[in-house]
Amino acid sequence: MEQASDVIVVGAGPVGFLTALGLARKGIRVTLLEAEPRINSAPRAAIYFPTTSEILDKLGVLDDAEAFGLPSTRFSLRVPSMNEIIYSDLSSTMPPGTKYDHNLHLGQHLLAELIHQHLKRLPNAKVLWNHKVVNLSQDENGIVLGVETPDGVRELKADWVVGTDGARSSVRSLLGLPFEGFTWPDRFVATNVEFDFEKYGFERANMICDPVNWAVVARLGRENLWRVTFGEDAALPEADVYARIPSHYAAIFPANDPCRIVAWSPYRVQERCAPCLRVGRALLAGDAAHACNPCGGMGLTTGVIDADALIQVLGAVIEGRADESVLDFYADERRRVFREVTTNLATNYKRIMSEKDPARRKADVDEFRANIENPDKSQAATSLSKLIFGNPMPV
Repeated sequence: MEQASDVIVVGAGPVGFLTALGLARKGIRVTLLEAEPRINSAPRAAIYFPTTSEILDKLGVLDDAEAFGLPSTRFSLRVPSMNEIIYSDLSSTMPPGTKYDHNLHLGQHLLAELIHQHLKRLPNAKVLWNHKVVNLSQDENGIVLGVETPDGVRELKADWVVGTDGARSSVRSLLGLPFEGFTWPDRFVATNVEFDFEKYGFERANMICDPVNWAVVARLGRENLWRVTFGEDAALPEADVYARIPSHYAAIFPANDPCRIVAWSPYRVQERCAPCLRVGRALLAGDAAHACNPCGGMGLTTGVIDADALIQVLGAVIEGRADESVLDFYADERRRVFREVTTNLATNYKRIMSEKDPARRKADVDEFRANIENPDKSQAATSLSKLIFGNPMPV
């Protein structure tokens, strides 16, 4: 058995990398395990809100992210059945002098790699690829992971383990925790495509509301690469997803100009949460703890805030500045935020995009326009989204 470190983080996505980086920056010995041989480059999150930028800045990686990413404040809500396009600007809802005053467009795999580069510079941190966690046991003295590697099974011991290994989390499963909730009947298809949307008046972020051909269209970064995510009936054969993309594009794109599909990925979408986020010396964060549909970008935003909160409380416990009760506070509060804020916001965004009732669709459009035209309502909506931070950690 090898004493790997003070903390083992399982899962090399942005939440795992941020958690590892924040703890390592405190001088804590951290090992990050990832079952895959490299960072997953499949199309995933693409837009990061000011809340995420603030945490990236706290951890010293925002400057790099800004150098690679594309800043944006503009958004459009498009409702083809009503021939409506409503434009909004984030800067109009921000108080003067706000430091984090724009969204950042950057592929999730690129953000993960940027954080990875910062982590690699720290002598007390290491990343082990092709390390799949298959067993977990713990007592009052520590936690032991059985890990499959290309060289056989290893046993790694740490004082604490953090599971950030996604909705199919091995850590959560090995802790015996169910993933309570449901799977949406839709199949989401995320694609990266080269197409000049701005030529046709699209903003860098756009939501298309339609009962059948709803979509999110957003520029991925400084290059002319766009994320187009749409939904389809999950009963359709997954093997034929790629063949169906052109017909979806025909309904979504503003013109029949040539385009090039760079990447695509179908996935089922969950609305689920673990019954608890702490079992002894093991904690959960991000999609391993809770997963929601990606409409509105609530999932990764919540996960990044999880990471920031966990860095605070676990760091304080390891440094002897707080007792373990702060870990229970983290677990209870972040679960509460997901159940009361995150999943409700994400579900409503998805409903708005695919609303079938014309009367309710019109009401949604009227409300959106009123929020844009009335600064007080717009600021109230911004304040509502800040509930995703939850109560501050007691450290």
